[in-house]
Amino acid sequence: MSIRQYNSRRNRRSGISHRAQVFLQTVLVISIALQISYPLTNGETLRLITIATVYFSALAMVLHAYYSFGSKYVGLYFPITLLFGFGIEQLGMRTTWPFGSYAYDSSLGFQVLGVPLVVPFAWVMMAHPVLVLARRISKNWVFLVGGIALMGWDLFLDPQMVSANRWTWTFDGAHVPFQRDIPLSNAFGWLFAGIVITALLHVLLPRDRRKSSAGFAVVDIFLLWTLFAGVIGNLFFFSRPGVAFIGGIVFGAVMAPYVFSRWLGRP
Repeated sequence: MSIRQYNSRRNRRSGISHRAQVFLQTVLVISIALQISYPLTNGETLRLITIATVYFSALAMVLHAYYSFGSKYVGLYFPITLLFGFGIEQLGMRTTWPFGSYAYDSSLGFQVLGVPLVVPFAWVMMAHPVLVLARRISKNWVFLVGGIALMGWDLFLDPQMVSANRWTWTFDGAHVPFQRDIPLSNAFGWLFAGIVITALLHVLLPRDRRKSSAGFAVVDIFLLWTLFAGVIGNLFFFSRPGVAFIGGIVFGAVMAPYVFSRWLGRP
């Protein structure tokens, strides 16, 4: 007698087509290659790489969202995140809340009401993988996990962009540890904004995947690369060990249970 595990038909999924898989992986590879080239370039080339990195990374995550969860998911995730990113940046620039008093440089390209278009696309770039992570490791605290993850990512991002003069703050008072040019209010602002957008997406976006669905390797690689590049880049290329430490601690705090869960293979 043999014991067989029963899987209902509705839970069986096939992978996406080979062409779609190659396309998705190619876009991800381009986004990572652009990030690798970042510390090796300067001037106009660096400016273009900065902008292109965001757009290619956002495209990779939108494609993964579509191939994994379908058009309904993307039809909500993309406009909601884009509008939220633009709205929270408008609020921040006009009222100094929740991030503090800051201004963008014109080097980030085309602007809409003072906000570079690339900035809300950075929210699109991170919102999907962070939601996947948060849903994976938490049931009741998805919003908080998402907020911490986005704050941790920003702890890597801001020092890099400030040092390149992409944006600047004006403030007196407490600063982020090891980041004297960035107010502490910015970290709390990102925690708050991350909680809000993650909670919103968690409530509105479906969890059921397509029957022909992409796996999560693209998201896993993107998140692991974000942590690896943030730590290694600041340690060995940007000479900011404090940033590598604080960013690694915060972002690593949510990545560790995520990686452990993937390693265990929980459904």
